[in-house]
Amino acid sequence: MSNRDDEYYDRNDRDDRRPSRDDRYNDDYDDYDDRPVRRSSQGSSSGRSSRNGSGRPSSSRPSSSRSGSSKGGRNGSSHAGKSSGRPAQSGKRRPKKKKNQTKAIALLVGEILIACVLIYVAYTLFFKVDVTKVGKVNMDEEVISQSINETVAENVQMSGYTNLALFGVDARDGELTKNTRSDTIIIASINNANGEIKLCSVYRDTYLNLSNDSYTKCNAAYAEGGPEQAISMLNMNLDMDIKNFITIGFRGLTDVVDALGGVPIEVTDAEIPHLNNYQSTMASEMGLKYTPVNSAGLQTLNGLQATAYCRIRYTAGDDFKRAERQRTVLMACLEKAKGMDFSKLEEVANKTFNETYTSLDLTEILALLKNIANYEVVDNNGFPEESMRATGTIGKKGSCVIPSDLSSNVKWLHQFLFDDSEYSVSPDVQKYSDKIKSDTDPYLN
Repeated sequence: MSNRDDEYYDRNDRDDRRPSRDDRYNDDYDDYDDRPVRRSSQGSSSGRSSRNGSGRPSSSRPSSSRSGSSKGGRNGSSHAGKSSGRPAQSGKRRPKKKKNQTKAIALLVGEILIACVLIYVAYTLFFKVDVTKVGKVNMDEEVISQSINETVAENVQMSGYTNLALFGVDARDGELTKNTRSDTIIIASINNANGEIKLCSVYRDTYLNLSNDSYTKCNAAYAEGGPEQAISMLNMNLDMDIKNFITIGFRGLTDVVDALGGVPIEVTDAEIPHLNNYQSTMASEMGLKYTPVNSAGLQTLNGLQATAYCRIRYTAGDDFKRAERQRTVLMACLEKAKGMDFSKLEEVANKTFNETYTSLDLTEILALLKNIANYEVVDNNGFPEESMRATGTIGKKGSCVIPSDLSSNVKWLHQFLFDDSEYSVSPDVQKYSDKIKSDTDPYLN
């Protein structure tokens, strides 16, 4: 067990109380408070070594389609009834009453049939193909484009890659859009020529520009402006070209792993008590049962166990090791999925689409799944790079991970992701690098 009981602060702006040991598993505290300043991590981070846009469709969309159609039918029938029941204005017209009633009944039957057809169409479109289960957001493309530096957009070396931002949020209430910090930030870079993937975690407490010239922990970008601001933050600080994202919460990851039939993970003795404590907390919060992990070694973890494993940060390596665990589970999920046929993957996707929030539409997601056998994770690491980072308390910003020199870290990142050893950072990144150094040096020296 870690003896750092006094090293976590409340997320709602840091009251000074000391959390109990059990409170830590609510994930409301960060990792570095009151620690001696250090220039590099003791634990390795390498496995290899918004705004909300137009918003996401909700599950109520299909029902509103049905109710809208039905309402149209009811209004039509009411109107028809009034027409058929209206008294004649003249005795000469009274003999036409039966004919008018017959016509009204015919109109009513026709409207009911049309309503039934609309309900059937709505069912086919929205339920049968699970369109409403995709948490699709239409982001402001102009905002995203403005966050991509012109030199990056024209970079030939990067043009052969597709970059995707993966966010994991700690919302217990299912809120994935904003107002929740992104405890997991991973850049997945896919080589379009050969399907090779490299994963790089951006440590959640990294001191960066939030894309609006305010500097603090980078996971605050998602809380302030959702995935749109979080992507802008990554593009601006890291000279990246990211246009799409996928966000998932605790329950979503739990259900994905369960739908895959569990994933093989090597668990150590030091991890077991924390894994089980996180399980206990999440099971209570989400109304689930849990099965304790009782022994170390390679074993298949179910959804709740794997999600709890991703959250462990109290062993050697602290939050850096936790980011590595998150990449380990992601890679295990990918390998498990590669062994499944497409119909099974489609079933998994249908079960979990309503628990994700993404800029990708259904056809893009299914296309990715069809090609999953061609993908292979060839390397993974974390940003800032281990030899070029420090940790320390930066005034009221709290305990942070500081890129010792952002420019050098960005050069390293482009070498790692894109095999570009000659990369020169943009003038904007150099400006952010100078600002970060100016802000943090007084606290580190």
